[in-house]
Amino acid sequence: MLIIFALFYFSEVYSFNMKKETSKPNYNLERDIGGVICGVDEVGRGPLAGPVIAAAVILDPANIPLHLNDSKKLSAKKRQALNDIIIATAEYAYGEASLEEIDELNILHASLLAMSRAVANLPRKVDHVLVDGNKLPALDAPATAVIKGDQKSVSIAAASIIAKIKRDFLMKNLAKMHPEYGWERNSGYGTREHMEALSLVGPSRFHRKSFAPIRDLMTQENNIND
Repeated sequence: MLIIFALFYFSEVYSFNMKKETSKPNYNLERDIGGVICGVDEVGRGPLAGPVIAAAVILDPANIPLHLNDSKKLSAKKRQALNDIIIATAEYAYGEASLEEIDELNILHASLLAMSRAVANLPRKVDHVLVDGNKLPALDAPATAVIKGDQKSVSIAAASIIAKIKRDFLMKNLAKMHPEYGWERNSGYGTREHMEALSLVGPSRFHRKSFAPIRDLMTQENNIND
């Protein structure tokens, strides 16, 4: 037990491997660690456009919403309903990494930066942070990286849900300025609709210049103009 506690306290990466990966997230990690725990997750590593959004959530142990799960496993309707419950019953904050930071730092480090900002923006300090994935962002509290954490911890699952809703809302607003890309439907991911629009009209100022499809299109445009 002392060894396990030391792993938690000194913020080591620890993979909570489960035999049944299909099991739903629960509050076991939070209960075992004790104290004020927040879960943090990010959304938007894969899209060709838009920022990365992270969320940090401190759930009320006496009022944990039912049916929390990885946001990707939920329908849009269920995701929105859970989002509304989470923001009404939990403490939470968001963090963002801009397009410029994504292009300058790379998507991994920009994602970690967004996570750091989300935790820093929480209304109070926490005793421990549960981070989705296998990398830890810079934090002022002990932390544990949990591989597939949004399928194991309800705190991380809650963070994944509100981060997804936040980013989808942002992309729908950007779509009003650039309706040709269909961002209100694809959230900036490289769908057929999005790629066809890129081939016709080229990238916008909201596209990630460091991502290969966008970088290649910009190189082609520069070659044509030379």
